[in-house]
Amino acid sequence: MPDTRKLIIPLLCLYLASCAPDSGVPEMMDNYVVQVADALELNPELSEVSPVSQIPRRRERFLEMPDLDMGMLDFLSLYGCELQYVVGERNSIMGRVMQPLNRLRYEAHFIRAAENCIPQTDRESVKEDLQEAIESKSETLAIAVWNATWGVEEVERLFTLAQGYYPGKSDENPVAELASGVMKLNRTVTGLLGGNTDEPLEYVGEVHQRWQAEHRAGQLMNSARLLVTRLDDATALLARRVETDPLCPEDGASTATGALGEAYSRAYAEGVQTYLQRVDQAKEALIEPLEKLAAQQEDTMPEAFREWYRQHLDTENTGSLWGQLDRATETHALRWQQLLAQCGVSPDS
Repeated sequence: MPDTRKLIIPLLCLYLASCAPDSGVPEMMDNYVVQVADALELNPELSEVSPVSQIPRRRERFLEMPDLDMGMLDFLSLYGCELQYVVGERNSIMGRVMQPLNRLRYEAHFIRAAENCIPQTDRESVKEDLQEAIESKSETLAIAVWNATWGVEEVERLFTLAQGYYPGKSDENPVAELASGVMKLNRTVTGLLGGNTDEPLEYVGEVHQRWQAEHRAGQLMNSARLLVTRLDDATALLARRVETDPLCPEDGASTATGALGEAYSRAYAEGVQTYLQRVDQAKEALIEPLEKLAAQQEDTMPEAFREWYRQHLDTENTGSLWGQLDRATETHALRWQQLLAQCGVSPDS
């Protein structure tokens, strides 16, 4: 083989922007293409891995939260029920710079307090003002929910692309813990959007902290893109030997069948296919709940986020990153089956 092949692996991380030095995943996938090429007596060709798009910046995800008329707020702050203290909190210096989660807590608390105030007054005009305030806050609650989920800074760490690839071998606890938090958050969001302002929010800060500390979503997306590219590279080699330049004669005999069976069983079945299963399991555990967290807020979703969501979270979209991975995986497996059958090689050999 030409000497240039010896340079392929060492140079890979120079052009893969998100390559993690100790992940081993890029090397595994690139070596796989080389092994397939060797077994097929072809030269390997490694395509450039295009980068995954980063989640839109916070200023593009965050929605401005409308507030009640200051005159109404001043009026309600004087009325003698719990709402007086809730409005007072909002009018304080700290209340005017609330973080998204605290703002959501305030909005839900405001609605509950206003509802509790209505039976405590006999004045119809006050009841009307309270009802108007409740309706206004209820209409904008979805914005507060969005900002406390997709508008927080912590979600950017969860989706960062700077932490390499999803590990080939590691403890599954980080994904399980992340998934558990997102699923619980989904139930809370469903309740809030359905009008239940009593939904618990105390745990949400811990979910955000976990997003800050773990980067599994971004790693999974990096891995999906890498897998699509390298599977397509290897598929092109297999397709050439199946269709245009058959590896085996019509009777199926070939001196290459031993190397072919070895590449299939060791490099593909025991290596790449195992990693594909790990990525698919993590996608189901984490990406799909995150998809639901966005999808159930689609009416509130800002336009800048919508296209990113369609391309990177929507697992039902055949044109998305995950649709591309499904297609690349299926096509690659089919080409292996065709070539093995053509050469009379058992997949178990």
